[in-house]
Amino acid sequence: MKDIRVAVAVFNSPVNKTRHNIDRMTKWIKEAKRKGASIICFPEMNVTGYCIHKYINKIAEPIPGRATQDLLDIAGEEKIVILAGIAEKDATGRIFASHLIITPDGISGIYRKLHIPPPESLFFTPGSKIPLFETMGVKFGVQLCYDAHFPGLSTHMAVSGAELIFIPHASPRGTPDKKFKSWMRHLIARAYDNSIFIIACNQTGKNGKGLAFPGVSVIIGPTGKIIKKRISGREGIMVADLKADDLVRVRNNRMHFFLPNTRADLY
Repeated sequence: MKDIRVAVAVFNSPVNKTRHNIDRMTKWIKEAKRKGASIICFPEMNVTGYCIHKYINKIAEPIPGRATQDLLDIAGEEKIVILAGIAEKDATGRIFASHLIITPDGISGIYRKLHIPPPESLFFTPGSKIPLFETMGVKFGVQLCYDAHFPGLSTHMAVSGAELIFIPHASPRGTPDKKFKSWMRHLIARAYDNSIFIIACNQTGKNGKGLAFPGVSVIIGPTGKIIKKRISGREGIMVADLKADDLVRVRNNRMHFFLPNTRADLY
């Protein structure tokens, strides 16, 4: 891993306002670039908006499509990697909660949410692959919201070489403080148990379809220590430097790096 400066966005995403959302993303992308970030991560389905209703069929887009081309143009202009969420419709009409990895050179990859919570199960199809991505000298995974509640997924990514995991959310209800406390029950464990960086963010505000989101973002280091947090509930970005030495230090400590001693022969 190389040292890298990342930006993570708390973002309001009205449903079926894709052009509006992308225009407003541009503001934060430019701000992240101005602050020296190489990657900016937006929340789950921030481009199309998030809803659990048959209306999702109307707003879902193919990949590639108009929205992805707009994001490719912005990534090329600003020379920054953009992680953005979209309701994706494939050629057969299936809907996925997807996250795009867009570099100045093109679409580097797509992550499709693997674990679909019960309220989403009538509308979304689960993904079937666990991809890792590599850009700017960093190898990383992506999980979406509910995915983070399954510890084996993070461990699989870490064993496969992930140095950090981005976890964008579209997690409604509650206050920012309550949402942050809820996240701390499991996100710190994902970082600490696997000796990886964890970066999480959420949508904020009303989506125009009956849901409201408490804006929260957090960056956790590979020792489980919080590097930076933002729990104001307001839209905005948070920028932090991730240091390769922090990863090396914990992984060179034979008592604190647990993965090499996993008894895979037992379970």
